[in-house]
Amino acid sequence: MTTVRQRRVGKGTEAAEDQPSEETNVKPDGKIPSDHTGGKLWNILSVTVGGIVAISLGLLTSVYVATLHENDLWFSNIKEVEREISFRTECGLYYSYYKQMIQAASIQQGLHGLVYDNKTESVRTINILERMNVYQEVFLSILYRILPIQQYLEPVYFYIYTLFGLQAVYVIALYVTSWLLSGTWLSGLLAACWYITNRVDTTRVEFTIPLRENWALPFFAVQIAAITYLLRTHLQPVQERLTLMAVFIATFLFSLTWQFNQFMMLIQALALFILDCLDMLPTAKVTWLYIIQISGLLLVCVLQFFNSMILGSLLISFNASVLIARTIQKNLKTGGLLNRLGKLILHVLLVLCLTLLINKFIKKILNLESDEHIFKFLKAKFGFGATRDFDANLYLCEEAFGLLPLNTFSRLSDTLLFYVYVFVLFLMAVAAVIVAFRNLSGSNQVKLMEKMEECTITLKPDAAYSLVHTVLFGCLALSTMRMKYLWTSHMCVFASFGLCSTEVWKLILKCVHLYTSQRAQVLKYSIPIITLLYISYKFWPGIMDELSELREFYDPDTVELMNWINSSVNSGDPWR
Repeated sequence: MTTVRQRRVGKGTEAAEDQPSEETNVKPDGKIPSDHTGGKLWNILSVTVGGIVAISLGLLTSVYVATLHENDLWFSNIKEVEREISFRTECGLYYSYYKQMIQAASIQQGLHGLVYDNKTESVRTINILERMNVYQEVFLSILYRILPIQQYLEPVYFYIYTLFGLQAVYVIALYVTSWLLSGTWLSGLLAACWYITNRVDTTRVEFTIPLRENWALPFFAVQIAAITYLLRTHLQPVQERLTLMAVFIATFLFSLTWQFNQFMMLIQALALFILDCLDMLPTAKVTWLYIIQISGLLLVCVLQFFNSMILGSLLISFNASVLIARTIQKNLKTGGLLNRLGKLILHVLLVLCLTLLINKFIKKILNLESDEHIFKFLKAKFGFGATRDFDANLYLCEEAFGLLPLNTFSRLSDTLLFYVYVFVLFLMAVAAVIVAFRNLSGSNQVKLMEKMEECTITLKPDAAYSLVHTVLFGCLALSTMRMKYLWTSHMCVFASFGLCSTEVWKLILKCVHLYTSQRAQVLKYSIPIITLLYISYKFWPGIMDELSELREFYDPDTVELMNWINSSVNSGDPWR
């Protein structure tokens, strides 16, 4: 059994970003620059400082997890076979394909060995590039071969440092998303700090390095940041096109690197569908996002030698159904409340029926049954009947696919993250219900509500998307523990956005009849700063203790077994 043991031998000032909202050009002290040039310089300074902080936090997180990995295993001091054994479960299998590509006589021969693989499954030749998401290993091995770094960096270090480097991308993307939502980089700083202090529940990269989600989630975070920017109002056509390109690239890379991509993007598509139906997002932008999801998945399908499971995914069927249903019901967003509700119910039923029909048709044409075990697993998991399917029962036995443990919430509460998250979620949900009702109501009700300015509540499209996104992925995390990392990272973004949002504090102060713009600005900056000071005071000593704790990899039985296998195979007598 692989274990770790104690080592016996030691070895030698925040500001608001320029955006179209009422807090534009507002300093933390609440003063507004009177001079236009001074305001522009202040914004440039704010963006520069915020960008430097984002990059610094990303790099520090990368170094932090790399140090934890080294301290836990003494990775630099153990043998190569021990390093490979330390890659647990399926992680070792993924790394073996990277190693196979590195050791091949040429890139072409390495690719041929993956396409015609007869080592992974007994007496069968399979196409690894079709069956598994290992293009990242292929790309990384090619990069290692062509770069002049072989003399300075071992292949295994190039591999793990790339994964740790992606953590920097991940944290920067979370930081930028929170910054875009709130308008101040203080929100991004708080999101990054929560991500780091809740590391046990936000990432497991330091001990399951090659796991597919560690490749995919940074790109998913980049995609969410790009979508957040896309949903802002008053974007120039060039900005919109560049943002759409960024969304497409991030979506493609996310889909290419994780086998669960289609299910995660289906939840994302459901969020877009709900908000579009409630008239809370621009329909044109939502349409582009549907098309990008389909295009990214189809491109991955081509690269995976026309993997039939991708073609038969619910995501493609659902997005196609939404686009078809929209052309049939062209005047969906007109009429009074009851009229629109009736149209909305018909629209949802139409999309649901079309999704099932298209998906059934595709699977019938392709004779596809490769994903049936997933639906059998879901059916058994939620108590709709037992199953005798081996794969489905295997998932049911896995702790990672069980319900989210309750002690998760106590850990998240220690950093105040969960308390703030629930508080912001409640306020935003109330605002969303009011805005949705107003959108679905007729013009008379809208005019009546707009007469009462103190009761007028708005919800920006990017904030509305973030709200529904966190709710849906929260439901997924509660039902399946392995998927909590999709939720907890966005929880950091959502909670920090709420604490640093002028709209949230404006709503709270108006409810208690204490609203002034100065009070809103003071709360917007003071509460996050106090929270940051509390987190630093409580968790900094623990982080330092964690970094000073030194252990080493210790599994002599497995090492002896692997050495025996290698020597037996090399001698030509595996049963010696």
